[in-house]
Amino acid sequence: MNTFYLTLISCFTALCLGLPSQADAVRLKDLASIEGVRNNQLIGYGLVVGLNGTGDGNKAAFTTQGLVNMLKNMGIPVNESDVSVSNVAGVMITANLPPFAKAGQTIDVTLSSLGDASSLQGGTLIATPLKGLDEKIYALAQGPVSIGGFAVRGGQTDGAQSNHLTVARIPGGASVEKEVSVSFAEKESINLSLKSPDFTTVSRMQNVIDAYLGGSYATALDGSTVTIKIPNTFKNREIGFLAAIENLEITPDSIAKVVLDERTGTIVMGENVRVSDLALAHGNLSVQVSAKQEEMISGDMVGQIITDDMVRKMTDGITSQGGDSKDGRLINLSSGVTLGELVRALNSVGVSPKDLIAIFQTIKASGALQADLEII
Repeated sequence: MNTFYLTLISCFTALCLGLPSQADAVRLKDLASIEGVRNNQLIGYGLVVGLNGTGDGNKAAFTTQGLVNMLKNMGIPVNESDVSVSNVAGVMITANLPPFAKAGQTIDVTLSSLGDASSLQGGTLIATPLKGLDEKIYALAQGPVSIGGFAVRGGQTDGAQSNHLTVARIPGGASVEKEVSVSFAEKESINLSLKSPDFTTVSRMQNVIDAYLGGSYATALDGSTVTIKIPNTFKNREIGFLAAIENLEITPDSIAKVVLDERTGTIVMGENVRVSDLALAHGNLSVQVSAKQEEMISGDMVGQIITDDMVRKMTDGITSQGGDSKDGRLINLSSGVTLGELVRALNSVGVSPKDLIAIFQTIKASGALQADLEII
């Protein structure tokens, strides 16, 4: 892209910078969680039977021992040395017990092979208790497993495989046996915790809640926690109070941050990232960010809706200053430009993601990048 079009993009950017910018508001329920309302992790060890020769081999002693113990509990005594089967696999079972889950409801479970089983396809999980970290049983899992894949062997090749065959799921495969008690009855206050701590966001959340309740009911304890006194008008109606609070809209804030993934060339940045005055050269590319640029547009055009006359005026000015050069790789941008605008300008002249990563690291080292730079 030649200098004419690059400078035209800069002029449009300058016009847009004159317009007010407002982040989209987000529901409070999407920004914060209620203290005490969370998932509980469950875990258990079980056996998947009925496999077509794809189970654990004799080296997986825990599978053989588990099978012997299960048969003994069913009144079928067997000698462990006599057990040699390939249609059974030992699996670790995990599940999340959601808040307010009641006895008799069902939850999904995930099964992961522990031994050398090649596939769990076609198997059935035998009844297995699922325990919490307190060693108490909260659910019972059982049922046919689903892997969402297949394996085919033979033919002219060694076979084909789709998806991961040693991890399976049972939708609704566990029934809740014990409830985790969570109650808001007769509570005098409720705590909200931001999922991404930020002082500005937590302050805005406090102000919005107080404005809704019509008084000083919310108190910010730190950068992530707000405690709310339940008004007398909501006594014995705590659930209705929470339903009203969680739908309030907050405008979140965040730090300026750039995340780079060198393995994939992925670059992610926030809207608050800014670049100070700089002059940069990378290969045959030159970039200049400065406040002392020749004025391309008049002051009365900033912040206004772009019209055809404005475009013609900008075009005339750019043509007279840019000349007829079409293959130059010089980019001029105004001071205070966002990093996103700089990236768009660099992409327009064919800069690769790998080059962008090197440029960002250099800009950060020079102190011109007003953001945190994280490389993953």
